[in-house]
Order: sequence, then structure tokens, then C-alpha cells
Amino acid sequence: MKEVKRYISAAVVAALAMSLPQHIFGAETEAERRDSTAAAHITTLDEFEVTALSRRDIIPIQTLSGKALDALRNNSLADAMRYFSGVQIKDYGGVGGIKTINVRSMGTNHTAVNYDGLQLGNAQNGQIDLGQFSMDNLEAVDLYNGQKSRILQPARDFGSAAQVYLRTRRPHFQNDKDLNMRIKMRSGSFGLLNPVILTEYRFSPDINASVSAEWLRANGKYPFRYRKVLPGGAVAYDTTAVRQNGDIDALRAEANLYGLLRDGEWSAKAYLYNSERGIPGAIVNNVWRRGERIWDTNTFAQGRWQQTFGSYTTMANAKYAYYRTHYLNNDDKVLRIDNLFHQQEVYLSSANLFEVHPTLNLSASYDLTFNTMEADLYNFARPRRLTNMLSGAASWHLHGVSLQASLLWTHVHDRLLASSAQPSDRSVYTPTIIAAWQATPSLLLSAYYKESFRMPTFNDLYYTDMGNASLLPERVRQLCANTAWRYTAPDHLLSAAQITLSGYFNNVKDKIVAYPKGQQFRWTMVNLGRVHITGAEAATDLTLSPLSDLNLTLHLQYTYQQAIDVTDPSDSFYRHQIPYIPHHSGSLTSSLDWRGYNLHYSWIYVGPRWCQQENTRVNYLQPWYTSDLSLSKTFPIPHGMQLETAIDINNLLSQDYEVILNYPMPKRNYRFTLGLTF
Repeated sequence: MKEVKRYISAAVVAALAMSLPQHIFGAETEAERRDSTAAAHITTLDEFEVTALSRRDIIPIQTLSGKALDALRNNSLADAMRYFSGVQIKDYGGVGGIKTINVRSMGTNHTAVNYDGLQLGNAQNGQIDLGQFSMDNLEAVDLYNGQKSRILQPARDFGSAAQVYLRTRRPHFQNDKDLNMRIKMRSGSFGLLNPVILTEYRFSPDINASVSAEWLRANGKYPFRYRKVLPGGAVAYDTTAVRQNGDIDALRAEANLYGLLRDGEWSAKAYLYNSERGIPGAIVNNVWRRGERIWDTNTFAQGRWQQTFGSYTTMANAKYAYYRTHYLNNDDKVLRIDNLFHQQEVYLSSANLFEVHPTLNLSASYDLTFNTMEADLYNFARPRRLTNMLSGAASWHLHGVSLQASLLWTHVHDRLLASSAQPSDRSVYTPTIIAAWQATPSLLLSAYYKESFRMPTFNDLYYTDMGNASLLPERVRQLCANTAWRYTAPDHLLSAAQITLSGYFNNVKDKIVAYPKGQQFRWTMVNLGRVHITGAEAATDLTLSPLSDLNLTLHLQYTYQQAIDVTDPSDSFYRHQIPYIPHHSGSLTSSLDWRGYNLHYSWIYVGPRWCQQENTRVNYLQPWYTSDLSLSKTFPIPHGMQLETAIDINNLLSQDYEVILNYPMPKRNYRFTLGLTF
């Protein structure tokens, strides 16, 4: 390395809401209370899973936590996030298939993924594989469209068009216990074997730790139907086969340390993910098996510290990450490829909050990020990137009206060690304005305008024979308006209800695409696209309690999106829907609790899409839907222990479907879980 190498047992139902059942998690720190910018009418319910706004949020958030999260815990993180509004998951199939998130059609690279407050990085291609993170160790998953409405945050948290926050389970100790342990074994279809262990220890009233690890192994073999219907209706072929080369062998290990200070707190984390997996590839031309394999070793260590001194709060973050990727294509029908990629990232951040008046807060943050990349590619440029980010923000609240504004300056300096030609620096200013008004105790309105950008990745710029060092940053402008209405009556049959509506318009400029140029199979990256995205989201949440020991929760959400290419009127695909974005999608989740038994049913629908830029019959993709069912029960056993049992049936109706063309998804499959907590 030469280069600088909380679950509250009741939900807080407040002003603004978005689109998924959730609990509001975590007691506010002193700094968060100081950073409160919205009025909150608080009602305590018996574990009613809702979407809501805490005192520190004035724009919508979607959250999975508590029972909503537990019901989906045996699924992957990507599968769970399908129930968020406005989200598309790109899933290349199987247990080990790569899974990435796209929010409101702006592209994967415009969605930042944060783990315990610090953003995950991938300077190589800008994409975070959600399959590398475990649901077993998470306490909550949050999705913010736009940005958090807390102004005490790192500068780069102001920068992305959407943000996913993964929050690790923090230790909770009952009575005089100092040690908690959970052991779980999960098995099922496709040769799945998935043991998980979690240990929590309290060193003192102010310091505790957790260590977790899991091993995931599966052969990835599942039957699928391979069928093609020609535009005239004739069936070109129709057969069945077994998915090959979708195996995975992965280890995840994580250690966390938490501490409390007088008017402050600190935490530290070390993380390791190591895997070998096959890349099953696309099913085309009757080719069922691919020779591609990938080995990933991702490690990082990070620390956070936050302290309040009277009306001033400061927060510091630091992180070092090292990623190693080994890609091998041993297919005898193509040229053998065997490449190693190494990435490093050093990240430092300082965020500061000043309480000028009980109604007015100001913040200033500075981030520095240094990325490097090495590869054994011929003539590889060996890029280094230094990114400076400086933000200033203000929040004001009075009589139910909340206003917030921020400005982020980003300066990017790239240097190439193996090239005499050096790229130009990039400087970008991106503002955000947020407004919210609590019109009545049950109705809240909000809106925001936000500009953001994504810098071209190392692959975009410097990949041998494909990169384009003169690429401009991809820019996004977002307009969004939200309405939320809620009803609570804890002693009635319908104990709670909530309806949320959102409308938005996104303008993506200088979209980066791969474009053929010159000889066949020679591609380059260019700023070619302009996309207009108009969308609407609607969600309703209901909680019914027909009996004292029987509770039913329902969540229904619908998303409409028109995402059209408006680059060039002369293009044959001008004003066509962009690839893989459906006009209509939605989901239904329901959970029935009775005397400790939980029956959970979920249904997802994705409407018709097109796999290419031209919306023709040849490129048309059929709509798909899936139904999942799970039954779980926790039994108390002697010595204060608990036995957890669960069975999950995914794709209950055994539908044939593809998220990505020619990447068939598994049909009906099963998971069985046994867990012991003590």
C-alpha cells in the first residue's frame, strides 16, 4: 500500500411521509435535536409500521425497520428494496448475481449507498453491488429521494440525487446482561447454505461492541424456460434448461465498536467481504454455460466522532478502503481474459453545526477523498483522483413552516501516472432548496428543488481503448412535491391509516453512454443523452386490529414513470421510454400477527418495458410479477433463550420472468431458517 493507503418499540408518526411501511428508528442525539427543523406531532402506536417524518426530517424518507424488516430478512437486500417506491433493481439472476439500484430512473451512479453514515465508494465503475451486504446485521434501511433534511452531515451527503442508508444493528442489553448471541442457519433451494453468527458484548455502560460473520454458499443451479416469440406471433423456440455458472462462495465479517461521551458519541467499524462466484452470463444463441468468474475482496475501516459544545456541534469521519477484483474469462470460444484491479480510497470529513437561534441553524462541512486504481491492462492510465467538497447549509423553522437551503462545491482533480496527457480539473456548484408546511395536524405538504451531478468513473474515462478523458459530468435537476395525510385511532378496528402522494420531474443532462465508434466492437464513452423523467408515486398504509392479539398491516404502493430520451429529434428513438424503465409498477405487502406467529405475503408487479432505446415490438419485454410468502414463529426455550423458525417461499406461483433480458430469474424456491438467541 504505497499510496495513502436505535429501534423504538413504537413508531413516531409525524408530518411528512412517503411510500413504505416503516418504524422511525433511534433516539435523537443532542445534535439532532438541535438540528430539528420540522414540527412533529407524536403518537405512540403498538408497533405500527408506517412511513413518517422524524423531527430531524422535513422531506420524505422510506424506511424498512422493525417487523417490516424482519419479514424480509431472509431475502437479499436488493429483494427487500424492491418494495420501495420509484426503485428499479437490476438483477442478473441467482443468489450470486450482481444487483444494483436505480432510483427514479436517474441511473445507478446517481444513487449513493451509505453504510453507518459513510458512503461506499467504487471509483472504477460507480456501482455498488447490493448482494455484498447482509440483511441479518441491519437494523434499518432508509431511502431518501433528494437528500437528508439534516444539515449536520458530511459534504458529499449533499451531492447525490438519491441516498440509501444501511444502519447496522446496535447492541441492546436487558437487565444485567453483558453478552448477547444469535446463531442462525439458513438453507434451501439451489444448494443454499448460509450460517450466520452475531455476538454483542458490553464492556461498560458507555462502551459496547458487536462482531458478526456469515458464510454464503450456493451452486446457483435452477431450471428456467428459454422461449422466444417472433413479432408475428410465431414461436421461434421454447425449451427448458438449468442455469449454469451461477455459484457463489462468500464470507462477510464485520466488527463494530460504539462509545458514548458526555454530549457526544463515537463509533468504529471494520468490514471484510471475500467471494468467488461465477458470472452466469446472458442466455443467447443456445449458449447455456459461460466461463467467466470473478473474485472480490472488499475491505474497509471507518470511524465517526460527534460532540456538542453548547450551541456548536462537530462531527468527524474517516475511512480507508481497499478493493481487489480478479476477473477471469476462460471460455474457449473467446479470447482468454485474466485481469486484476486494485482500488484504494482515503476519506476524511468534518461537519459543523451552529445554533444561531432556536429557529435557525447553520452548517458547514468539508470532505476530502483520494482514490487510486491499478490494473494489469495494457497501457492502463493508472489514475489518481483527489476530490474536495465544501458545503454550506441553513435550516429555519417557525409555526409549522420549515425551509432549508444548501450549496455544495465539488472540485475534482485527476492525475494519470502512465500518461503524459493530463485531464482538466472539474468544478461544479449544486444547490438545494427544501420547503415544508404542516397545514393541519394530519396533513403536511413539502417540495424541493435539487441539482446534482455524477463524475465520470475511471472506467468511463480511462478504460483502455474505450475511455474518454474529455467526458463532462452527468447533471441532474430534480423538482418534487409531496402530500401526506395520516389518521390514528389506537382503540379502533382501523387503528391507523396513511396516504402519501408524490410527483416529480427530473432532467438528466450530458448522460454518459457507450457508443460505437470506428471499427466494429470498438466503443467509446460519450456525453450523448438528455432524459426527461416525469413520475408520480402513491402509497397507502393500513393497520387493523380486529382482536386484541390479532393485527393486520397492509401497504400498497404504485409508481408511474415516463422517462423519455429527448436528445435529438432526428433519432428514431426520440421521446421513447429509456431501456428497462416501466411506465407502471407497484407492490403489495401484508403481515398478519397472531400470538407470536407471523404470516407475511408480498407481491411485486413490473409493467412492460423495452430492452433497447427504440420502443419496438422486437425490443418489448413482457410485464412480470412475483408472489412471496413467509411464515415465522419464535419460541421461548429454557434458560432465557429463544428459538426462531421460518419458512420462505419465493416466487410462489413459479413465474418465468426476466429483470434483465436473457438473464432468467429463479422459479419457485424455498428457504428454511433456524435461529437461536441467548
